[in-house]
Amino acid sequence: MSDARGGGDGVPPREQERLSRGLHRSNEPAARMQAGVDLAVELIDGCDHAGLTMVDGGVLRSGASSDRVAIRADELQNQLGTGPCVEVAQLEHRTSFVSDLQNDQRWLAWGQRVYEELQVDSLLSLLLYSGERSFGALNLYSGRGRAFDVGDFAMAETLAAHLAAAVSDSQEIENRNQGMITRTVIGQAEGILMERYGIGPDEAFSFLRRASQETNQKLALVAEQLVWTRELPKTLGQADTTT
Repeated sequence: MSDARGGGDGVPPREQERLSRGLHRSNEPAARMQAGVDLAVELIDGCDHAGLTMVDGGVLRSGASSDRVAIRADELQNQLGTGPCVEVAQLEHRTSFVSDLQNDQRWLAWGQRVYEELQVDSLLSLLLYSGERSFGALNLYSGRGRAFDVGDFAMAETLAAHLAAAVSDSQEIENRNQGMITRTVIGQAEGILMERYGIGPDEAFSFLRRASQETNQKLALVAEQLVWTRELPKTLGQADTTT
């Protein structure tokens, strides 16, 4: 999948700056995603409701939404396993556009319920991706038929590109922070073992590694349990601290 995306063409620099500034106010992924759907409703003329369909371990789930209409429209797609946003999130298409949902024949079960229950008549769904990695889809809904024009497409592409980059950056920060926390906890666990048994850091780490293998738990979890409880795994004892 190419990094190239049409977003930005035809979008005034001032609007692009508003998008970037709005999405990067927080490093929290949830806050950035909520800002993204709120900006969609604010800046895209044809958009009345916006939501995210996220891909989590190959499973689709509803993400941030601007309101109950977007939440319900996304929920129905996930429940029925069909719809334009599902196809985009599953990489069948990068963009899906419906100008007249009432008469569209592609997703009859979903389309009829959304039109009758939520009064949605047109939608635009765009893949969120950065490099070779996809995160899900940005879904824009309107109560009017043929609501999205060329300018809306350009703004939606730009927002999707900014949102994908923001989510990617946030996840990298989160993973990096989690790695720092994990290393700190392992260091604390080693310190407890060193003080309790008068052993060195290499012996303490070897003990944690053996405990991880014998209890079939991740090393970080063994370390965390030791730090919080000050107790060794029940299957291990003082004799196991020798290398």
